[in-house]
Amino acid sequence: MEFRKLPGVDKILTHKLLAKAVKSYPHDLLVSVIREQLEAERANIAGSKAGASLDEIAKTALNRLEAMLKPSLRRVINAAGVILHTNLGRAPMSREALAAMEEAGRGYTNLEIDMESGGRGSRHVHVESLLCRLTGAGAAIVVNNNAAAVLLGLTALARRKKVIVSRGQAVEIGGGFRIPDVLRQSGAKLIEVGTTNCTYAQDFEQAIDEQTAALMRVHSSNFRLVGFTSEVTLEELVEIEKRHNLMVFDDLGSGSLLDTAAFGLAPEPMVQQSVKAGATLTFFSGDKLLGGPQAGIIVGEKQYIDKLKKHPLARAMRIDKTRLAGLAVTLIHYLKGEATLKIPVWQMIAAPLQGIEKRAQTWAKALGDDAKVVDGETMIGGGSLPGGSLPTKLVAIGGGSKKVQSVSRKLRLREVPVIGRIDKDVLLLDPRTVQPQEDELVINALSSIRESQDKNQNSNIKSQRHR
Repeated sequence: MEFRKLPGVDKILTHKLLAKAVKSYPHDLLVSVIREQLEAERANIAGSKAGASLDEIAKTALNRLEAMLKPSLRRVINAAGVILHTNLGRAPMSREALAAMEEAGRGYTNLEIDMESGGRGSRHVHVESLLCRLTGAGAAIVVNNNAAAVLLGLTALARRKKVIVSRGQAVEIGGGFRIPDVLRQSGAKLIEVGTTNCTYAQDFEQAIDEQTAALMRVHSSNFRLVGFTSEVTLEELVEIEKRHNLMVFDDLGSGSLLDTAAFGLAPEPMVQQSVKAGATLTFFSGDKLLGGPQAGIIVGEKQYIDKLKKHPLARAMRIDKTRLAGLAVTLIHYLKGEATLKIPVWQMIAAPLQGIEKRAQTWAKALGDDAKVVDGETMIGGGSLPGGSLPTKLVAIGGGSKKVQSVSRKLRLREVPVIGRIDKDVLLLDPRTVQPQEDELVINALSSIRESQDKNQNSNIKSQRHR
């Protein structure tokens, strides 16, 4: 009986709630959304739920339509205390880089045209000279991401040959992405040497045969070995490579152009050091410590980079014009010596603790007695500096598990969500990972929660008086 009460599509289309939508959106789209909603209603009835009224069906269908047409990718404020938060999109970019990307996306560009001759050019020229100048490499190529960069290098130069890697570096870096799997996809054969905690130069030397193409070093990404350990340096690999006429691939993962030790962090392998040590190819990301858009960057010896540029995979993995524009401007920041002033990742790393504490106190004041400022640590994240952190000041919001979960949810569901982290039933918000121009949004969000709590408290007091 309930099924028969469901209105038809035509009747819902004429409902007053959909009058504006009927004029604004294609008829076929509206009909498909209404049919989906009716199908959902039938499922509810089949599950012994009461059928919805015509008004309810029209309203829910309209909500379904609006949700469908609203982009799901949204800006959020990262107060979680991880600078390169993969789930939140890793590195925010400089204003100048974003402006360059907008300019490139607005119209046509000289992406692949030689302006002097009028003939076809190469998209690589827009960043190659910048990368070479910054790293000391002879040539460079940029692709979609670092996994693609490693796959391209191995496929083009080591297919059907052996690549020797320390067993302790045959790692998984998150999301099920494993270095051995990339090697297999490239057609290269992985040869693991040494043990999990100790690998020596002689382990590499003894594994070399006529089928060996390269020796490879892989950044440990999101873990580190401590205790009784030994690993082969890049310089040692290069010495072995020279004796046997091989190649050395250095996958830095994140890769840095600045000395992290200068900011109180553990040393992160620098791209310049890899090139200077003699790596044939060095691989690193554009959207991690570099602080630019997603990209996989390969720098190294020109004869090998030229082979990569000509390989069919290079076209499948190539980077688009907007990201090239953003990457070029990001690299220029480094050339001009303004990375810590312009690039958000390095602004966050370099931010003085005193300034962070002052911001945290302002945030806490907005929420009131439920918040206090405590000492904490900011993680770098993004597979760089495993275990490395910076001292920070956190806004800690307690009150029990239920209350903390409620506050966290309210912050996440705002027009511009604020993302924190929960540790032992305490919600923690870290100003170091929030750009200063976003402070007002955080303060407004916390003030709004405080006002809501005050209203509820006053309402409860009045209710008790009436009793």
